[in-house]
This record gives sequence, structure tokens and C-alpha cells, in this order.
Amino acid sequence: MNEDKDFLGTQPVGKLLLKLALPTVAAQVINMLYNIVDRIYIGHIPDVGASALTGVGVCMPLIMIVTAFAAFVGYGGAPRASIFMGKGDHKSAEKTLGNCFITQIIVSVVLTAALLLWNRDFLMAFGASENTIEYGVSYMNIYAVGTIFVQMTLGMNAFITAQGFAKTGMLSVLIGAVANIILDPVFIFAFHMGVQGAALATIISQAMSCIWVLAFLFGKKTHLKIRKENFALKAHIILPSLALGLSAFIMQASESVISICFNSSLLRYGGDIAVGAMTILTSVMQFAMLPLQGLGQGAQPIISFNYGARNVDRVKSAFQLLLKASLCYSTLLWLLVMIFPQGFAAMFTSDPALLEFTKTALRIYMACLLLFGIQMACQMAFTSLGNAKASITVAVMRKFILLIPLIYIMPLIFSSDKTTAVYMAEPVADFIAVSFTAILFTFQFKKALAAISSKEEDKTLSPNKKDLK
Repeated sequence: MNEDKDFLGTQPVGKLLLKLALPTVAAQVINMLYNIVDRIYIGHIPDVGASALTGVGVCMPLIMIVTAFAAFVGYGGAPRASIFMGKGDHKSAEKTLGNCFITQIIVSVVLTAALLLWNRDFLMAFGASENTIEYGVSYMNIYAVGTIFVQMTLGMNAFITAQGFAKTGMLSVLIGAVANIILDPVFIFAFHMGVQGAALATIISQAMSCIWVLAFLFGKKTHLKIRKENFALKAHIILPSLALGLSAFIMQASESVISICFNSSLLRYGGDIAVGAMTILTSVMQFAMLPLQGLGQGAQPIISFNYGARNVDRVKSAFQLLLKASLCYSTLLWLLVMIFPQGFAAMFTSDPALLEFTKTALRIYMACLLLFGIQMACQMAFTSLGNAKASITVAVMRKFILLIPLIYIMPLIFSSDKTTAVYMAEPVADFIAVSFTAILFTFQFKKALAAISSKEEDKTLSPNKKDLK
């Protein structure tokens, strides 16, 4: 392996993390703008902004599912490709890329068909009302057509970042985000297309990003190249990648399930205004989630490569820096939300009633945000180490075992204000989940470091059932 490919194992960890994390965090911040800019413009459409925002907000579970499938393939395959590169197995790394590329095309076709056929049924089940359903259907009918662009951009871009091309990965997102920010007001306001214009701007922007990503991975500058001979799906290549990506899929797809649970409960107890507020709350939560994911993605190639190369000290140093940076960021954002909740809410709506309602709900919903840096750092490190079982466990614990039941339990406990009680489910679940994750990670991280320091056979790349251990 030449020096260009070996820099993940030789450059100082602090300098390397800064070099890789800045572009990936920037990419996620840009991606955050990408995700919320539609809602910002839609929420300010004259006369119908609040209803349109609620209608498009109900689309979020479907959009989350689309992005979750991209993570399922890309975020599972990319760390394995990095580990293979660290072990000097370039051929297996490229086979992983090729298999994931074909898998994402197959998934995109299936998702597009499902969204076009059943989006109205899905939206009604997800909390849309008669007042808001048409806005949601109008948005999803157009968004569904661009599913393959979303899949390719998000999933394949992970392989660019995994090789250490963080700036190129950032540009992948920047291209689409800038295009979306420019096209949104043109289609929504100038062409009077409303929510349909927002959806059209989104898929055009994603198509532009998709072209950039694929041009790079088919080109000459990449270390890992998409090649036709790697398109034939091989069980020992794709199945371990999907097993590792399952935790990322659960994390993102469960957001869809949780959004459905929140919306249905809030519609019951608080009506359309409570559902509209939830759209804003989940949007603000992305200010935390996406930059923290960016930090984790910046650290992932370092941790994965050096884990594959059995460099214990570099793996440990990279995680410690990731944890400190993540915790500092989540604490800072928590302070801003607690002190200036109305400022965050005002980004998405000018409706006085919705603004006032959201200001209070935001402080409740994000009460434990300061601890979330620990959760995300450990979650990303589990994936970087190829520990599928632990990564899946923490994802399932926070979402399915804790949060979903609490959405229904909390209103029974605090029956005097059931709407507020629904919002309280989030911080209660976060506190318990972070405690569980920190304890589990402490034991699993020591075990992983001991395994590579003693030169034991690397079981994380085994194609058999031990892959999940």
C-alpha cells in the first residue's frame, strides 16, 4: 500500500481527525440545511404555511425510511471497506463497494414503486389529517421519483469518506444543498408550485449530487473504484456489510416509527398544532444529530483502518478525541436551545400560536440533549470497529425498548397535561439509553482492543455467524 493510502495509519491522530472531521461535519451541516430548508420555506408560505408545514412534516417518516435504506447499505459497507484497506486487502474492499452499489440500485427500485403506489395510505396512517393530507401527497408523489438519487448520494458518498476523501465527500453534499437552497424559493414562490415545488427542487438537487458522487467513484482519483466485475452479489461480501449496516438502519428507520407514534399521539391529545410543533422539534434535533454524525464519520476511517492494522493506541486516541468533541458540541447546543428556544422555532414558522406552543415544547423535548454526544460517539465507534451486535443493541434499546413505550406510558403518568407528557418521553428515554450505552461500550471497547493487541484472528470480517459477535 503506497503512502497516499497509508496516511490513516501514519499521520498524528489529532491532526488527522481535524482534517477529516471538519469536512464531514461541514457536509452534515450542509445536509442539515438540505433537509430543513424545504420546511423553512414551506412554513412561510402565505396563509397556508402552518398547514403545509404539518402536511410535509407527516412525510418525514417516509423520507427517513428512504435515507435509512441508504445507511443500511452504505454505512455498513464503508467501514468494512476501510478495515479491508487497513489489512491491505484492496481486492475485498473493492468487491464490497461493487456489491453495495448494485444492492442500492435494487433497493431504490423497490422503494420508488412502494412510495408511488401507497404514499397516501402511509401518510394517513402516520398522522395526517383531512386538513393536511393533500399537502403531504403532493410532496411525496414528486419526491418518490428521486429516490434513487437519494440512495446513491448518501450510500455511495460513505465510501468516499471512508477512504479519507473528506473534502470530496463534503462537496458531494454541498453541490446538492446549494442547488436546493437556490431552487426552493424559485419553484415555491416564483413559480407558485408550493409544496410540489419544494419536492421538485429537492430531487433535482439530489440528482446533481448523485452525478458528482458516481463520477468520482468511477474515476481515476479514488483508491476504491466501482468496477463491473464486482457487481455480482456475493453472500460473503454483502451479508456482513448489511449486518453491520443494520444498526444504522435501525437508528434511522426507527426515527420513522417514532415519528408515527409521536404524530398519532399528539394528534389525539393536542391536534394539528401539536403535530406541527413536532415537525419543528425533529428539525431542530437535526442540529444535534447531523453534526454529531459528521464527527463520527470523520473518526470512522481512522478507527476502522487502525483497527484493521492492529494499532491499539491510535484506535484509543481517535475514540477519546471523538468523545470529547461530541460531548462539547451537544452541551453547547443544549445551552443554546434552553436559552433561545423561540429563535429556533421562528426559523420554521411565523404563525404566532405555533411559535408560542413550540417554544415550550422544545425545552422539554431536548432536555437531555447535552448527554447525546456520548450516545452518538459510542454508536459510531461500535460501527467503526465492525461490532454489529453491540451497535444494533444500543440502537434497539434507545428506540424500541425505551422511547416507543414511553410515548404511550408518559401520558398515563402525567394525565393533567398529556400533550406535554408525550414530549417528555424523549428526554427520559435519552437519559436511560446513554447510561446503558456508556456501560456497554466500556466493556466492549476493552474487549476489542485486547483482541487486536493479542493478535487474535479478526472475527469481525468472518462471513459466518460469528460476524455478529
